[in-house]
Amino acid sequence: MSKKQFVFVSVGSTDFDDLIRAVDSLIPSLGFSGIMQIGHGKYKPANLPFFRFSPSLNDFYKQANIAIAHGGLATTIEILKQRIRLVSVSNPDRYDKHQDDLISTLAEQGFLVWCRNLKNLNQAISLALDNDFKFYHPPKCTIHLVIKKFLNNNYPKI
Repeated sequence: MSKKQFVFVSVGSTDFDDLIRAVDSLIPSLGFSGIMQIGHGKYKPANLPFFRFSPSLNDFYKQANIAIAHGGLATTIEILKQRIRLVSVSNPDRYDKHQDDLISTLAEQGFLVWCRNLKNLNQAISLALDNDFKFYHPPKCTIHLVIKKFLNNNYPKI
């Protein structure tokens, strides 16, 4: 790694102290610069600057060449659309483990690295930095056509 890595860490609109704590403990050995978005978390990192929320994350994305984030849909897709290498970690506090479904599918398709256990975060970061990911292109949205068809078939015209 000749270029110094800038990492953006995000937990979205909730909290994920275990993720923030894990990254915070690794940062000194990695030598990365970066910033953490900690949401409602109680743990305050000591080794990188942090903030809770921001109206836009675009300035952070512009600096980042790697991101480490919870597996929320909005955060994941936003990072992938920026073409930033992503290590995604499921937040086990989410009630139905839906993040596992999203992350496993996107990892299988070659868009990100899924870190299933925070004990393996260092290896996941190395893998993400060495990997050639596919670029994510959101599928065409056609929900408006489905809604229109439903309404036309179920409600008489007045």
